[in-house]
Amino acid sequence: MRPVSAREQALWTRARLGHCGPPLDLLTARFDRHVYAPHAHEEFTIGVCVDGSELIAYRGGHIRATPGSIVVLAPDEMHTGGPANATDGYAYRALYADPALLTDGILGGSLPHFREPLLDDAELAVALRLAHTELSLCPDPLEAESRLPWLLTALARRHSTSRPVSDEIPGAAWVAHAVRDRLADDLLTPPSLSALAADFDLSRYQLLRAFRTTMGIPPYAWLAQYRVTRARGLLDAGWRPAEVAAQVGFADQAHLTRWFRRVLGVTPAAYRNSVQDAR
Repeated sequence: MRPVSAREQALWTRARLGHCGPPLDLLTARFDRHVYAPHAHEEFTIGVCVDGSELIAYRGGHIRATPGSIVVLAPDEMHTGGPANATDGYAYRALYADPALLTDGILGGSLPHFREPLLDDAELAVALRLAHTELSLCPDPLEAESRLPWLLTALARRHSTSRPVSDEIPGAAWVAHAVRDRLADDLLTPPSLSALAADFDLSRYQLLRAFRTTMGIPPYAWLAQYRVTRARGLLDAGWRPAEVAAQVGFADQAHLTRWFRRVLGVTPAAYRNSVQDAR
């Protein structure tokens, strides 16, 4: 990250959708004065404004993004962006999604069309911002593949002109339990959801829906909790947190700590110390 000024900065992060899966770029930016030159992207540009106000020239007019609004710019369409006024800057989070990521849950798999580039959907905006923030800090492949395609499908189903596919998935519980077992069998390099979906002759969206409906949480969250259970056993045996993280498939000790606290309410080190003190 190379800040232009104390407040102007841009950080690119590359998440990967599953081990050996395709990349998806994430941008976190804050600008006071910066104005983009006219340009276009091959991917869908999906942004959430988090502060200030940005004025975007698009499709012969202008759109004004304010905090909480979602901006969707179609592939290969020219646009610019800059501060809406001279006194306030603007900050946003954006992701650059291959068009195929928005076609999973819509009828016919056709490219979705968004009549309005500026969307008011508070629930989806919060979910996109949270996923973007957490994956920018730790771009875990299974987490990225579980969260981002799901949210992009929701975006297309809610706000594009495309018709959604049916949510009825025959044998959903059986599929979910089979996926759960496959994930548990390979903690270190879990299979990608796209590969698992192909095995069951489903789309990735259908696989995610079957899993979430049956288990109550997405695949990455289930696997993280299973890893925490395995980590707890190793900590009981006297292993150090840094050693445990690698053994159960977390990216590093910080990744282990984040999930350990979510599940058990304490850090791995505090848990290990309390167990040893009890002994």
